Parts: sequence; structure tokens; C-alpha cells
Amino acid sequence: MVKISDFQTKEVVNILDGKRLGQIADLEIDLRQGRIEAIVVPGPGKFLGFFSSGNDYVIPWRNIVKIGKDVVLVRVEEPIRLDSRQSSSGDE
Repeated sequence: MVKISDFQTKEVVNILDGKRLGQIADLEIDLRQGRIEAIVVPGPGKFLGFFSSGNDYVIPWRNIVKIGKDVVLVRVEEPIRLDSRQSSSGDE
């Protein structure tokens, strides 16, 4: 079993280009189904949750390839930005 606090210390790396995306800042959880839907990684320029020059990336759980001791390997063509999902959802 993994604690959320342990999960947040892992670096997220995209296996398609080897790019480090950052560390996990948050999780999207489906409370009805009781499962994690996505991980959220701070966008470029964000430091300790502050001073963001971009928006957070949302990486669907299905895109996680491997969770290791120090790293989470993901396969994403282009990470989804949180702001683009919210503006197109129509839930505002």
C-alpha cells in the first residue's frame, strides 16, 4: 500500500521523450467508484504550489506505465492542462 504523501515525493517522467514533468501535487479521485482518475503535476514555473507561469498538467491514471521507488513513468503525447479541461467542460 502506498500513502499519498509517499506518492507526492516521486518524480514524474514521460517515457516518450524522457522529459521530467515534476512531482505529483494532487490526485483526482472518483469518490463514487473509489478510484484514482488522474495525477496532477504543477505546470512549468510553479514552485511549492506558488508562482505559476503555467497551469497544472493532468495525467490520466491509464497513462501511468510504472510506479517505482523514486519515479512514476507515464506515457503521454502531450499532458492535458487543467485550465483547458475546466474551460471546455461547461460546468462553470
